[in-house]
Amino acid sequence: MSETWVVVPTCLPIVLRRCHRCASGRFRANGKFRVNANHKLLDVWLLALCTACGDTTRITVLERVNVRSVQAELLNLLHENDPGLAAELLQDPVVRRRNHIALDWDNAWHLDGGAPDRSDQPDRPDRSDRPVRSLPPEGEAIEVAVRFEARIPVRPVRLIAEGFGLSRAEVERLLAGGNLVSTVRLSGRLSGDFTFTLKR
Repeated sequence: MSETWVVVPTCLPIVLRRCHRCASGRFRANGKFRVNANHKLLDVWLLALCTACGDTTRITVLERVNVRSVQAELLNLLHENDPGLAAELLQDPVVRRRNHIALDWDNAWHLDGGAPDRSDQPDRPDRSDRPVRSLPPEGEAIEVAVRFEARIPVRPVRLIAEGFGLSRAEVERLLAGGNLVSTVRLSGRLSGDFTFTLKR
């Protein structure tokens, strides 16, 4: 038996950066960009608001770039304050390093789980909206493919606990007992697709 779970972003993550006005360290990006053209040079910032005092910070996206080197499609997305572009840029490690920011994804994602994929039962009705909560019966195993719609760093132990409705301690016991196996290390953080098998 196999299932596919998908880690789906629900909103933009919190931007971790020190606020100069109130010394808070958390900003909420609202997907708005500021584009400033100075003759043939272009500056672009993604705007974020301090969650404590509402002060605005600018996250540099482009700096002193020749207008002709920027694709028209990208310029349109910037002028339209495209939320998908904002999410993509926040996940860009180059943008994060340049601006000395980190991201907090807590409460900014959820887990979508599909119905079991049983190739021996091709006429099963589609139940892709079924929440993932069932453990395999005793003596059986389930293989779960986890897919990420965005590079969201998540602890696999937390993800598996949520997916099966278990406590993290129970998942840790399954891992220690060899009943939870994967080709990747499940004890750290992952932000890319992986597969694991749970045996009972």
